[in-house]
Amino acid sequence: MALNDSDVPPRLRNIPSPPDVLYTFGENLKVILKYPLLTVVGARKISPYGRQVTTQLAGEAAQAGIGIVSGLAIGVDGLAHQAALDNGAPTIAVLPCGIDNIYPRSHYNLAQNILKQGGVLLSEYPKGSKIAFKSNFIERNRLVAGLGDALLVTEATEKSGTLHTARFALEQGKTVLAVPGNITNPGSQGTNNLIKSGAIPVTEIGDILHAMGISPQKTKSKPRSSDPSEQKLIDLISNGVSDGAELIILSELNASQFNQTLTMLEIRGVIRPLGSNHWALY
Repeated sequence: MALNDSDVPPRLRNIPSPPDVLYTFGENLKVILKYPLLTVVGARKISPYGRQVTTQLAGEAAQAGIGIVSGLAIGVDGLAHQAALDNGAPTIAVLPCGIDNIYPRSHYNLAQNILKQGGVLLSEYPKGSKIAFKSNFIERNRLVAGLGDALLVTEATEKSGTLHTARFALEQGKTVLAVPGNITNPGSQGTNNLIKSGAIPVTEIGDILHAMGISPQKTKSKPRSSDPSEQKLIDLISNGVSDGAELIILSELNASQFNQTLTMLEIRGVIRPLGSNHWALY
């Protein structure tokens, strides 16, 4: 789908150098933009520490009802998208090339899973476009920053390209958050410098919720049901299974029982449709 002029989301129309047109895969962009959105970015060459904090914080943000935005890159980006999928939250991946030319290619399956679970792939480059210049990544990063209500950097070196995204976020008036790290680890120099420059240090999910104006009391634990069939579907969806065809197979419910249970969960406000026979917890 191509979005022109007034169809481009206001949060991207109002940034410096706004895109003239956007190309998207996925039907739920307008729905996802109603969520509070956290942009999560960082190093491609990620340490075990960076991997742990990215997965933990992005996952806990997703559990709190926050959508995740990132750039589908190796490292922090991919982990952030996966954490959203694993916790039933929507995610937007912004590409530095055409949306039909997944980059990096090793994240092709991740991109397909994002679409299967109701997420969106987005780019300002038309289909068929490949990465022509290094500037494609910098241009992509202004959109990554622009889509989020706040930006979290979990790990970055002193000269990481991630810092371009942080600069864009500051120029756009967004809150920048960073995870502090070991002062002897080069992979934490970028985040530690951001904190020294005024970024909000993040050591737990409460720091993110506070910065985004979300009350911890509003976070939801996984719903429970006394009906075994309902609980089966709740458990599967909370574990990242969103496709109706997969749900009916894994739940081992017959078609009538499955449809009845799905309908009751939707009526009670436990689950919501994402479109194309995909489901998520509220």
